[in-house]
Amino acid sequence: MNQSHNQTDSQTILTLEHISKSFPGVKALQDIHLSVNRGEVHALLGENGAGKSTLMKILCGIHQPDAGRIVFDGVERQFERYNDAIAAGIGIIFQEFSLIPDLNAVENIFLGRERTNRVGLLGKAEMRHRAAMIFDRLGIDIDLTVPVRHLSVAEQQFVEIAKALSLNAKVLVLDEPTATLTPSEAEHLFSIMRELKAHDVAMIFISHHMEEIFAVCDRITVLRDGQYVGTTEVATTDVDALVEMMVGRRLEQSFPPKPARNRDARKVLEVRALQRYKHDPVNRFDLHEGEILGFAGLVGSGRTELARAVIGADPAHRKEVWLNGVPVKLNNAGDALAQGIGLLPESRKTEGLILDFSIRDNISINNLGKYQRVGPLIDQGLEGRTTVDVMRQVGVKAPGPGTRVGTLSGGNQQKVVIARWLNHHCKILIFDEPTRGIDVGAKAEIYNLMRRLTAQGYAIIMISSELPEIVGMCDRVAVFKQGAIVTVLEDDAIESNEVMRHATAGSHHEFA
Repeated sequence: MNQSHNQTDSQTILTLEHISKSFPGVKALQDIHLSVNRGEVHALLGENGAGKSTLMKILCGIHQPDAGRIVFDGVERQFERYNDAIAAGIGIIFQEFSLIPDLNAVENIFLGRERTNRVGLLGKAEMRHRAAMIFDRLGIDIDLTVPVRHLSVAEQQFVEIAKALSLNAKVLVLDEPTATLTPSEAEHLFSIMRELKAHDVAMIFISHHMEEIFAVCDRITVLRDGQYVGTTEVATTDVDALVEMMVGRRLEQSFPPKPARNRDARKVLEVRALQRYKHDPVNRFDLHEGEILGFAGLVGSGRTELARAVIGADPAHRKEVWLNGVPVKLNNAGDALAQGIGLLPESRKTEGLILDFSIRDNISINNLGKYQRVGPLIDQGLEGRTTVDVMRQVGVKAPGPGTRVGTLSGGNQQKVVIARWLNHHCKILIFDEPTRGIDVGAKAEIYNLMRRLTAQGYAIIMISSELPEIVGMCDRVAVFKQGAIVTVLEDDAIESNEVMRHATAGSHHEFA
């Protein structure tokens, strides 16, 4: 492994040397090194909290380092503001786009530096021509006339890239760029990245998906706990070695062993009929105590929609649901919660948590009656003790129950959502994309937690877009196609090719 970080040859476009940064009570970065070559895709890897975002914010002038220096294109630079980095030729595409939704692509690209013609009028034709040339270079066909809010997420991301290129960016930072893209959109992005490489644009690529790292990157720098671990060539490493660098230990296997399936386990949930709309197929499935039932399928196959309809979060034309052998009415999510069914939504930050609230408030918010003493008064001592107990049960890592949820890593945020439903005595849990945006070490913790819960008699439905996760975690798998469950796989039939065969039969779509 090459851990050298003293490259100074002409191929080096960007060097960050001895970068350190502290915040009150936290040493975020300590003696970090990063060297990026022209025309290189350089991966920046590390668990959530490793310091990747802080380092990138220092690079683009949002934070100032306490120590160290930045050398960009042969010149030592100090970026006092975000705009200084952009003007110098560093483009950063954050997960949250910086586009103005009501402006079109051309207006967003030239915002703040609009072109004018010889008589001082806005040069719309010239700006549109220049934008069209950039998109043509990228091989992208986008409607330049509509507000960007009407564009897909992938198209908005391409607008961000075009905006950076219009500024003649020499280095592009791509922070989790594929998080919300379909496989075909991600592959288009990778082809654009390869095209940019050919034009000597350097890229820093942040992703939790190892297969993406190996598909598109040249070198990898790994951070752990705010410290530099090493830099290695993609061609000379493998996933196991990178995971060991990231977490400081070797993860022998990603998924906990599956226990022997109890074929006599009682049915806790029976969906005897569910039809979302009048002309939709009627779906049926059941869920047993102590099992993980996977929902797998193509993009738009209706996995999440069915789960939401079951619990009453979305309407259904026809629905017949039994819990523990008794018919129940689940007209809304509150009914489902009262019956012990909890949903961990795909978008935990917008639908699953209140980020400005504490861990304690997020865990107890749906169950405040449990802590009522007289009238509206809350037994805060009981609430605090219960919160600590359930935090310990699911393994939340935080200074205490008063910690603001927005400051936690993705994995710990997911555990807080789980803790809320355990505190509410939910015995049926629906996990929608439970490890999206979570680093590899935290994924293993979530998988082990799910297995611990099923061993205690909880029943889990896991909706996942990752085939290895479906195969590695599920005791049975319901495969969806065009809104219908086409088969339920069990035992040895749960393998990638079999899932794909049923999900794509007669279809040319891609797995989500």
